[in-house]
Amino acid sequence: MKKIFTILNIFILLSSTIIASQHTKIRNDAERSMKQATIAMMKKVSRDGGFVWGYLPDFSRTWGELEAYPTSVWVQSPGTPAVGNILLDAYHATKDEFYYEMAEKVANILIFGQLDCGGWNYFFDLGGEPSIQKWYKTIGKNAWGCSEFHKYYSNATFDDKTTSDAANFILRIYLEKYDPGFKISLDKAINFILESQYPIGGWPQRYPLIHSKDKESDYSNHITLNDAVLDGNIEFLLRCYHLLSDKRAYDAIIKAMNCVKSLQQSYPTAGWADQYSLDLKPASAREFEPAGISTSTTVTCINNLMYYYRMTGDTTFLSGIPAAFDFIESVLIKDTENIKKKNSNKQLCPRFFIPGTTTPLYIHRKGNHVNNGSYFFDQNTENTVGHYSSVSYINTEQIRKEYKSLKSIPVGHILSSSILLNSGKVTIPEFYSGELSKTEEESVISVINSLNNDNLWISPLTYITNPYIGEGKADDPASIIYKETLYGKYNTALYKPEQPVYGISTSKYISNMFCLIRFISYDK
Repeated sequence: MKKIFTILNIFILLSSTIIASQHTKIRNDAERSMKQATIAMMKKVSRDGGFVWGYLPDFSRTWGELEAYPTSVWVQSPGTPAVGNILLDAYHATKDEFYYEMAEKVANILIFGQLDCGGWNYFFDLGGEPSIQKWYKTIGKNAWGCSEFHKYYSNATFDDKTTSDAANFILRIYLEKYDPGFKISLDKAINFILESQYPIGGWPQRYPLIHSKDKESDYSNHITLNDAVLDGNIEFLLRCYHLLSDKRAYDAIIKAMNCVKSLQQSYPTAGWADQYSLDLKPASAREFEPAGISTSTTVTCINNLMYYYRMTGDTTFLSGIPAAFDFIESVLIKDTENIKKKNSNKQLCPRFFIPGTTTPLYIHRKGNHVNNGSYFFDQNTENTVGHYSSVSYINTEQIRKEYKSLKSIPVGHILSSSILLNSGKVTIPEFYSGELSKTEEESVISVINSLNNDNLWISPLTYITNPYIGEGKADDPASIIYKETLYGKYNTALYKPEQPVYGISTSKYISNMFCLIRFISYDK
């Protein structure tokens, strides 16, 4: 019997040794694949440290939110700052200076593309002004439904956190080693965000403002709540306040939070609009964004107000939430026969309403390109556009539960936990691209094996565009069926291809890298 136990122990020991050896091999393979993929991305894909969103394997066409030139560098996520962050994540996971050096290249190209005002546009062009002017007059001008690209403003944008994402990355790499070479760019970005804030506390979509006889005639001057303009700036300023001891950021944060509170509308649409004119009235923006009260933005503002209460303990941030709940619950759609629910845990309601009424606005369009196309709104739920939802999916029960739970917490605990009032509560995450979690070896092996012979990850590209071939005519036949409006040959806006188009995606590089990072970091 003793001999049997001895043999069994030897077998268990050998099995454990084999498993540990296999795990070590996969870990080594993961680190090698990370480096090979990064070398390939930086040498074969990147332009001087800059990236766009997607590339055909032969690099004959490239894309950001629209088709890009070979000289384009896309700042808007998931562009260049996102790649920089995954490189710093890899640096933290491996302690390999190579990744920091590559992140430096990304930071330096972003600094090159930083505007004199201190912010960033959606993209910049290494070909200089002639190249970017040509792009806007051709590809940008003819992207139907993308009016943010129809005009070359030559200023910076807060849309989709473009400026705040770039600024956060510059802040992050500066704090790695306190390299003074990054401090000048960082200071410019901070000053820009502080200078561009309206007295009421909000920000325009773009800055410096467009100066015309009526500066409100351009929607980029509107106080903008949607597309994370306010959220991105507050997040960045919180870090500046705590990590750089920039006391100016505190007042800017308080003003921004109070702005959200002050812009809430009254009964029966006690919610928020996406944008506001400078006289604080709901305002329209792009062709498919009416001057309406938005249920999706209302939910965002409810969540933000609860977040602001957690930061301040100021109960006035909670006072308007019950009326906002009542508004949302009053407009829930009971009959979903014509609008399919995506998630049984969420309830459905129209996205936009005429201010002061519960009359919904559903989004439609007719035409095939910018010269014969137009958007319009009515109460018909059929044939709505697919690129911008006419409805919102809201888990009202969950939001109410969070609100009730928050109100039950003693104010003293709220204040002691505040990330605004307590130093040390705000940090730069060690891993910016997600939370560390256990990653199965099978997933890691799949990612490793999917590297091609050029050490690139090839995957389906989510969106492509028609190439620019010129402009259509105003009297071209104009379809009223949404799916038919997508494929007009003169339209340069993104669409989902009917058949997969494979290429190199910065998003896939980031997600695969983080899969490998999770594996090598989780069990350290």
